[in-house]
Amino acid sequence: MSTLLEFPATELADTDFHAFNLAVWEAILADKDLAALPYRIETDQHGQLIMSPPPAPGHGNKQIKIGAKLMELTETGEVVSECPISTRLGVKAADIAWCSQELWERSGEFPCFTECPEICVEVLSPSNTKGEIEEKKSLYFEAGAKEVWICDSVGEMKFFLSDSSESTNNSALVPNFPRKFS
Repeated sequence: MSTLLEFPATELADTDFHAFNLAVWEAILADKDLAALPYRIETDQHGQLIMSPPPAPGHGNKQIKIGAKLMELTETGEVVSECPISTRLGVKAADIAWCSQELWERSGEFPCFTECPEICVEVLSPSNTKGEIEEKKSLYFEAGAKEVWICDSVGEMKFFLSDSSESTNNSALVPNFPRKFS
């Protein structure tokens, strides 16, 4: 496979990372060779691709359960899986995200979110490092997330609010969300 993506002027990465990320992400989405790959794709702040192998079935199962429960417990808004979010360090993909209807309507025309959904969820895989998850959590909050949820390998949920570095027992936005998935 030989794919050559035409990226915007790299100086945009330093002056307007959202414009740069949007242009890079549009090029990625338009590339049929990349779409055929069995990898999850994110980018770094230079527009370079970061590819991860597809997660194990248990990971996907937790994603589905979390997304379905979010849909059940929220009256409005949208749930997105593999949600692309523009951050200062590239486009990162939250396993699951929930955004208000207002944010959904503002973001609908873009290939990735330039305003972070209110809730971003990461389901941990064995290959995830603590530093990687901490970095994503920090990037999501910096981009406007109100909460970041982490689901560990046994299905236990940790809820982090934007105004605290410690996890809490419950989500402030979806207080009835369960603390454990099997």
